Order: sequence, then structure tokens, then C-alpha cells
Amino acid sequence: MGRVWTRTPVAPDGRLGPAAQHPGQRDIRYLERRNALARLAHGHRVGEPSPYVEYTEAEHATWRTVHAALAVAHPAYACRAVLEAREGAPVPADHVPQHGEVGARLRALTGFDFTLAGGVVENKRFLGSMERGYFHAVQFVRHPAMPLYTPEPDVLHDVFGHGIHLSDPRFADLYRTVGRAAMRVRTAEALELISHLYWFTLEYGVMVENGEVKAYGAALLSSYGELAQMARNQVYELDVPRMAATRYQISGYQPVLFAARSLEHLTDFLGAFLDAFDDDTPARLGLPAVRVGEP
Repeated sequence: MGRVWTRTPVAPDGRLGPAAQHPGQRDIRYLERRNALARLAHGHRVGEPSPYVEYTEAEHATWRTVHAALAVAHPAYACRAVLEAREGAPVPADHVPQHGEVGARLRALTGFDFTLAGGVVENKRFLGSMERGYFHAVQFVRHPAMPLYTPEPDVLHDVFGHGIHLSDPRFADLYRTVGRAAMRVRTAEALELISHLYWFTLEYGVMVENGEVKAYGAALLSSYGELAQMARNQVYELDVPRMAATRYQISGYQPVLFAARSLEHLTDFLGAFLDAFDDDTPARLGLPAVRVGEP
């Protein structure tokens, strides 16, 4: 199936803890704030402006803490293409940016924009909107007690991860490739396979540079905890059958990652598969049904 890269296991920072015990899932006052911001997405139409959010000083402080940690972590853990993209990305150091602030910069760079989400978005809408240059993003901020890891995407994830990607035409084109394939298919099985490939590349993908595993996936880039966790992962070469057969963790650290040799390799891999993808592709290639969720 392809070479496996393994790295010396190290214990993750004990402050991170298991996802189920993260305070963001148990703190009632935090959940009230999170859910209030999430409700702003009810009835939102793709492409409409996101509402303005009056962020608290505590939320801005969480942003600054994460920014400081990732400013150190990215040079150590991220691939060259990400470091290049970050140079022009709309990632302020001192405050939580509004969607409009981020979107204006993205539109100028790649034609992409943020469109509002309240949480998980169904696959057809989420993936398909990328064809038209829209990425669904939330507005709530992770819990301040544990800022270096969150078990669900938050505004830091969307800006530090996807915002960096969508500042670079090379990554933005990959999002459009995924979106075109998603809009082309009609069956749930085909759409789920596209979602699976998206997960193991643009969310949790890594590259091997000079023998070292480096992150490019948005979920990794936005989480100091997950970047540190990469040392514990099994890493395989990009391989569609293996990716389809690998169950991913919806929340928590990913035990298995898939590596490209370069951004050009990733582009060729996704383009070759998704540009010709249709509803019959999984059956025609004898691909296993994808497996989603906790093991």
C-alpha cells in the first residue's frame, strides 16, 4: 500500500486531555455563548454577509494565546507551502477577526470568501459551496481554559487553517476541485468518499520534506496540540483505497495520517482522481465503503 513513516512517540501535553473531557463540552456558560453565536447561522444563505460579533476581551485573549503558540509551532511543524501562504494570510495577532475582515482579504487573493456556519454542515452544501468560492466558517471561539486544542472547529480553526489555505491560489484551487466533484455526484456513497478524501488531505494532510513529516491540513495548523501529536501518528503515502478503508476520528486526535511528497504531488493526486470522479467511480474501482466516526 505504500511506505509507512513512523516517528519517535512522545507523550502529548497532559493539559490537552481527551476530547470528551474538554471544558468546551461541559461548561454551561461557555456553551450558552457558543450556541448563541451558532444560532446566528439559522436561515443563512450561502454568500450572504456574516453578522458582526462583539467579541469579549476573554475571547480576544484566547485568540492572542493561540496566535503566539502557533507563531512558534508553524515554523517547526508546517510545510513550506503553508509557511509561504501564511505570509499573506489574514491572521491578525491581537484580535478575533470578523468574517468580513477575513473574507475581504481572501477575495482579493484567491476569490474565496467565508460564509456562515453554526457547526457541522451537511456534505453537499459544505463541499459543493467550494466550487463557487465559499467556505463555511463558524464565529464562536474555543474554551479559554484549554486554548491549544479544541474537539470541534471554531473561528481559530477556520482562520488559522482554512484562511491560510485560501490565501494561496494553489490551495484554493484544490478546494474548488473538491467542490466540483461534490456538485457532480448524486449518491450519498460517492459524496461520502469525496468527503473522506477531503478529510485526509485538506483537513488532516501532511507532507514529507527532507524525511520529516510536516503539516498542511487545516485541523493540524490550527491546533498546537495536534501538531505536537503528529509525532505519535502512523503516516502512509496517499492511497485512495487505504484512505477509504481508514476510519477517522470525528473528534480527538487522528491516529493515522496520509502524506504527499509535495504540493504538486497532492494537486496531481486529487486532480487525477476527482476531476474524473462520478457516482459509479467507487464501484468501478472496487473501493471499500468509507468508515466514519469513532473506532
